[in-house]
Amino acid sequence: MGMTMTQKILAHAAGLETVEAGQLIEAELDLVLGNDITSPVAIHEMDKFEKKDVFNKDKIALVMDHFIPNKDIKSAEHCKCVREFACKHDITNYFDVGKMGIEHALLPEQGLTVAGDVIIGADSHTCTYGALGAFSTGVGSTDMAAGMVTGKAWFKVPSAIKFNLTGKLSPWVSGKDVILHIIGMIGVDGALYKSMEFTGDGIASLSMDDRFTIANMAIEAGGKNGIFPVDEKTTAYMKEHSKRAYQVFEADADAVYEEEYTIDLSKLEPTVAFPHLPENTKTITEITEDIVIDQSVIGSCTNGRMEDLRTAAAILKDRKVAKNVRCIVIPATQTIYLQAMEEGLLKIFIEAGAVVSTPTCGPCLGGYMGILAEGERCISTTNRNFVGRMGHVNSEVYLASPAVAAASAVTGKISAPAELGL
Repeated sequence: MGMTMTQKILAHAAGLETVEAGQLIEAELDLVLGNDITSPVAIHEMDKFEKKDVFNKDKIALVMDHFIPNKDIKSAEHCKCVREFACKHDITNYFDVGKMGIEHALLPEQGLTVAGDVIIGADSHTCTYGALGAFSTGVGSTDMAAGMVTGKAWFKVPSAIKFNLTGKLSPWVSGKDVILHIIGMIGVDGALYKSMEFTGDGIASLSMDDRFTIANMAIEAGGKNGIFPVDEKTTAYMKEHSKRAYQVFEADADAVYEEEYTIDLSKLEPTVAFPHLPENTKTITEITEDIVIDQSVIGSCTNGRMEDLRTAAAILKDRKVAKNVRCIVIPATQTIYLQAMEEGLLKIFIEAGAVVSTPTCGPCLGGYMGILAEGERCISTTNRNFVGRMGHVNSEVYLASPAVAAASAVTGKISAPAELGL
């Protein structure tokens, strides 16, 4: 019986010839990730261990991104804890104010994640790096602590679902629409503890930013991880950003999948997830009533990359954000921020009436930089729209692509770019 792509990576990391779904293995880790919310918990757990040194100072990444720059005393204390830990252990990849970014955009950009890696992170959207052909998954802070000390983690080998992507996306349709369509199709538990493996000729037409977005939200379908095959775009990205050696794994022809779906990308439309679950999706043509918004957020680890900002800028150029709408644009990293500035995108956003934030997770988790009051609605390129996710429990979050979020900011209601004549 053949193995899936994920199973091959895990077998190699465990030093085994083969593995099968449901098998318990101990795997060597290539990277352990934490942020300013989860790392302090892991650090305090390490205090309980007999061994307190990290296994490899080069294979740990600590990214201050959720409440950075610090919004209050508690967040400042958390960052101080991590900062002192990073200094004590001489952690190579420590990212703080001025050098930071939203972790899941930052690490690939910095070349810290490559194909064939096994990566754990104390953040649920660690599954992002599957876009590069790596196995990456979120874990709890206790597992992060154990990983920092031992360089290993226990896994139950996941079974897999295959998503065969064909065709090519239409204009103003992106990877965000693809993953929202999939979550709407299978539900928020449709891939529970399964590997979501993407394949098919349609992948060639997807940009790396599209793939990062799709892999990022695998967890919103319950997936253990999401993963893409390594092709020319992947290798070009890794050669541009990383000096690390990578290893390409391919699924066997007789690999076993619990389910298989075929999705024609050319038939997808701009898609919006209604409150209060990512599975509550409607295409833009299925939205028949006017849904007036108070806020539009364009950013996050899901959609704060250059392609996302260029899309938003193309829509906002020579237009104005609607009266009574707050539009917040958050470049995902300092590098993206600088490039957006050099390309003139920040000028476009500001002239349109938007504000541009330093890189931060900020409003995505109801942290700061865009908290919602009671009864307010937000269209957002983030990844979760649970009750109270972005503020008051009686506020609403609608998940969408940068194109829809930007168009909606202009019209003041949930809209597609086509409504602006684009």
